[in-house]
Amino acid sequence: MSDSNTPLYTWSFGLLCLSSLLFSASFNMLIPELPAYLSSMGGAEYKGLIIALFTLTAGISRPFSGKLTDTIGRVPVMAVGSIVCFVCGFLYPVLTTINGFLFLRLLHGFSTGFKPTATAAYVADIVPVKRWGEALGIHGLCFSTGMAIGPAIGSLLTSYYSINVLFYCSSLFAMLSIVILLNMKETLRSREKFRMEHLKISRNEIIEWRVIPAALVILLSYLGYGVLLTLIPDWGEHLGVQNKGLFFMTFTISSLLIRFVAGKVSDNFGRVAVIKVALVMLCISFYLIGHASTVTELLIGSVAYGIAGGIFSPATNAWTVDLSHPDHRGKAMATMYIALEVGIGAGALLAGALYKDVISMVPSIFYIAAAACLCALVYVYGRGFYKRA
Repeated sequence: MSDSNTPLYTWSFGLLCLSSLLFSASFNMLIPELPAYLSSMGGAEYKGLIIALFTLTAGISRPFSGKLTDTIGRVPVMAVGSIVCFVCGFLYPVLTTINGFLFLRLLHGFSTGFKPTATAAYVADIVPVKRWGEALGIHGLCFSTGMAIGPAIGSLLTSYYSINVLFYCSSLFAMLSIVILLNMKETLRSREKFRMEHLKISRNEIIEWRVIPAALVILLSYLGYGVLLTLIPDWGEHLGVQNKGLFFMTFTISSLLIRFVAGKVSDNFGRVAVIKVALVMLCISFYLIGHASTVTELLIGSVAYGIAGGIFSPATNAWTVDLSHPDHRGKAMATMYIALEVGIGAGALLAGALYKDVISMVPSIFYIAAAACLCALVYVYGRGFYKRA
């Protein structure tokens, strides 16, 4: 753990943020185009699985990535995540059947199952404890930049070239992320060489029970993100959006702007107080998105969601670190991300099951997402979380 005199903006922190930006852009640039791509194969009824399968393997891999992060090191685990993105980008143009595509979505999910877990632990290693919220906010800003530019780049590449060029560009971004990681110093002090025994997970190695309150709030809140990823391409097109990446770019830019201060606010005023505000805003944003009848109204909802997410994410990440034990930080972050993936996957499955290409169902599904955030807010108030750390 770094001491209070350690500066926040170091070379290692800068490299980490740049690597995460490229990694985020790598897989997010595919999202707006995949629903139409799957429909062109004749698999429109499987749209809910595009995100659900991705999050399934991401969630399954979290206990392994958490254990490996705490044993063999942060950097190797981050590298595995980027390597998976690199390989998958080249396989999408090869496996062109519905079953092949769905298999790749399963495989691709391992990328986010590994890299973010180790990245969060790395940030906590190199940043002073009193600035965790600020650091995670800045890192999240860079990750969100990848989320913003990725979909926009993806839609442009597909429009001007082809879907296969998009896949290859995704691999290129992942490769650059790997190159950056090669220049980063490992922060885990007691490292072990990888052994097959490291892949054996006992029940007490799956969940860090100390962070369950944060994990539950995250699960309920990210259900709506799974709904967004599944429905926004079709909902935006229905309302007249030309570039499918516009919604994602809009909410991510608004998220970027608020992240400059959001993490630091949670350091000063407490995680839970900030999370309560964010949950209220998430409820409002999902209502606005579902109620939208024009492109302008949809983008207003997008901005509201971006602001809410920009406040919510660094606060919940820092809250998870606060609640965790220093020796089990990897497991704690894995637990948080398992909850996140379960929420996203459940939201995607719910959206796919209810939607079935009936556009009139979309508003109701977004209202359900708002209700899930309301449940998270009730839980936070009901448990009486007043502790700042």
